[in-house]
Amino acid sequence: MDQTQRRMLGQALSPTAQPKKKSVMSFFSKVSWRHVVLVLAEKARDPSVKKRRTAMRGLGALACETPDKVRKHKKIVLDLLVHGLYDPVSSEVVHESLKTLTVILGKIQGKGLGAFFIDVTLQTRTLLDDENDGLRYSAFVLFGQLAAFAGWKWKGFFTSQVQRTRDSFLTHLQDRNPQVAKACKTTFRACSPYMRPGKEYSFQSEEDQTNPKLCRQLIHCHPELLQFFYANKIL
Repeated sequence: MDQTQRRMLGQALSPTAQPKKKSVMSFFSKVSWRHVVLVLAEKARDPSVKKRRTAMRGLGALACETPDKVRKHKKIVLDLLVHGLYDPVSSEVVHESLKTLTVILGKIQGKGLGAFFIDVTLQTRTLLDDENDGLRYSAFVLFGQLAAFAGWKWKGFFTSQVQRTRDSFLTHLQDRNPQVAKACKTTFRACSPYMRPGKEYSFQSEEDQTNPKLCRQLIHCHPELLQFFYANKIL
């Protein structure tokens, strides 16, 4: 890919050009998918925050415009996105990674995630309490999506993560941002199968099998959720 094509890629993926879907599709039709991925991989590890963020956005564009190729080469794409998800400097890069991972997981239907499932789940869970409203919202959306794709292979692991997320659920069901509160509520229900009492994992502590704190929280703010959990013998 020459310098002109690199510049075209940057322009096609810039925030101001994002709504112009035709320009992105036109660019991808002129340049090989492999070259685009190589450039995005280079940008994903660039010292520039702007370039790293552009790379995450570019991977999302690839998923939307060439889903078949993304499914075929998902390991490469997921590796770059997980790298962005753990960005130590920029919350913007992390946020872009969260949003793109949501798109990617939808395209591949959670298939073939392998060990990436662990990496994504662990980091996403830590972001549920982030100070940034947008980042919190995206984290809840992705965490709810992960609940749908855990399957039998990762059921035990994801159940343990849901148990550790209990306080975050309780806090953000009344989040100051209504969109985050709504996303939390949706994810709460998506995670309900992993809250069932069992020998190894339980949403309730051994000392407090009725979990009064949770019940009080739900009866005041979300009585329909409490009814749902009672009906499904979760509480």
